Amino acid sequence: MVDPAVGQVDSAQPGNEDVPVNSGRPQRGTKGLLHNPAVRSALPFVNGGAAGMFATTLIQPIDMIKVRLQLVGEGVKTSSRATPISIVRDIMATGRAKDLYTGLSAGLLRQAIYTTARLGTFDTLMKVFSDRAAARSAKIGFKERAMAGLAAGGFGAFIGNPADLALIRMQSDGLRPVAARANYRGVGDALTRIARNEGVTRLWAGATPTVVRAMALNFGQLAFFSEAKSRLEGTALGSHAKTLVASAFAGFFASFFSLPFDFVKTRLQKQQRGPDGILPYKNMMDCFRKVIAAEGPLRFYRGFSTYYVRIAPHAMVTLIVADYLGFLTR
Repeated sequence: MVDPAVGQVDSAQPGNEDVPVNSGRPQRGTKGLLHNPAVRSALPFVNGGAAGMFATTLIQPIDMIKVRLQLVGEGVKTSSRATPISIVRDIMATGRAKDLYTGLSAGLLRQAIYTTARLGTFDTLMKVFSDRAAARSAKIGFKERAMAGLAAGGFGAFIGNPADLALIRMQSDGLRPVAARANYRGVGDALTRIARNEGVTRLWAGATPTVVRAMALNFGQLAFFSEAKSRLEGTALGSHAKTLVASAFAGFFASFFSLPFDFVKTRLQKQQRGPDGILPYKNMMDCFRKVIAAEGPLRFYRGFSTYYVRIAPHAMVTLIVADYLGFLTR
């Protein structure tokens, strides 16, 4: 078994896998359904998806605030100075605190697809790389971790784009005039109406920046998490402390590398055709160019602190839960 955080082969044998009673962790089973080869192959994907969905349930209000921050003052260089507090105040002014959880169904669907695919793919690739390295009596390095993170992020983002699009549409709907709001009833309603009114291919709007953003995020998150946890081996920190420190470290780099692409992704997925039938942005590069010209390059990093607060805890919860589920099902 490969530890997805470290990428090293677990040398423990079935006969000595029992955990001491006073370890604080439950004992791992050595027989049964969990050791069926097909189930073993599926576990990294199942554990990853479950961890991502749990984290999203906790972090959804922060994600809502992040999206609203990215859309306020679109096309205006000297827009009002929106802050996380002002965004929350505006939402709460409607008397509907539950609006902070707008799009939760889409967020959960996205995690069920995206995080299931990316963490499962990352763990699978790390096992392949570890086995190859072990055959050479070597250990995998940062290059292999980076390759696994980039590939896993891109693959997961592409297949999860429709759910991501629905999430952005649902979260941005409240910014439109009341008469023009779609008032989606849920993720299924959003996906159906977008496909029917704008075409099925529209479900992959913003797919390019979504994939690039995911590759950048996973490069920062998974590769740096794995590298940091590997470097923390041999220190006095306990297992949980190592995971916390490594995930906080990874969260910063994931935020820094991915925020500009996340910003463009949000703009592209939110946009709809005007009265003239033309979209505000043609593609990712056109969006980058227009935002720089109209709003300035620093606009891409608006809300960095909010984004980090959204990314880091989500990464920490996801990786910790995935780590623990991986231990339970090892």
